[in-house]
Amino acid sequence: MKVLVAVKRVVDYNVKVRAKSDGSDVELNNVKMAINPFCEIAVEEAVRLKEAGTASEVVVASIGDKSCQEQIRTALALGADRGVHVEAEGRPEPLEVAKLLKGVITAESPDLVILGKQSIDGDNNQTGQMLGALTGMGQGTFASEVNVGDGTVQVIREVDGGLQTVELTLPAIVTTDLRLNEPRYASLPNIMKAKKKPLETFSPSDLGVEVQSHVTLVSVKPPAERSAGIKVESVEQLVDKLKNEAKVI
Repeated sequence: MKVLVAVKRVVDYNVKVRAKSDGSDVELNNVKMAINPFCEIAVEEAVRLKEAGTASEVVVASIGDKSCQEQIRTALALGADRGVHVEAEGRPEPLEVAKLLKGVITAESPDLVILGKQSIDGDNNQTGQMLGALTGMGQGTFASEVNVGDGTVQVIREVDGGLQTVELTLPAIVTTDLRLNEPRYASLPNIMKAKKKPLETFSPSDLGVEVQSHVTLVSVKPPAERSAGIKVESVEQLVDKLKNEAKVI
């Protein structure tokens, strides 16, 4: 069974994101970049399937400029076998990413596609669902547990009311939630081995996709700073403040 995993290059989640002084974008100069945390969980799940003997090959795909190859190599160091880089400039939107991933799926014919439920930069939570619609494959989103059977995959997904179990016929798409697993760290020997693993590069035209932008970034600014709190002497004073100043009661 071949597993395809999509990963995205984002600002490391430990970094405090700042806007540029002119408000045109997020400041990315000298900022640490990493694999999107949900994508890292997807890589870990695919590698575990391979270690269990369920999967025979794990292919990692990423879409973006040449710097994305750093994250592909990281995923290869975590245990993936091959990398696929679709070189696209700018910020491809979720629908364009889904179209490009569909092209990769057509070329690779994976039995299972795993990707993070959302990225921590755009926070859209759209690509997996759009990919399912474009390919006609069944999808299990927000997965907290994945069990692969004979020609099927059972996904326990987190919903507002608790947990929902769905069974999908392979090939299928799974998007990962935080509680699915805990990603491992790449060891130094594996990082060195990853440099020699194959990595193919494609352009959007190679996959028959024309990348178009439908959204224009107008400005970026930090949220307003919270005002300092105050102490009150009594319940009566608290009620008065809530009623007459905060106007919440």
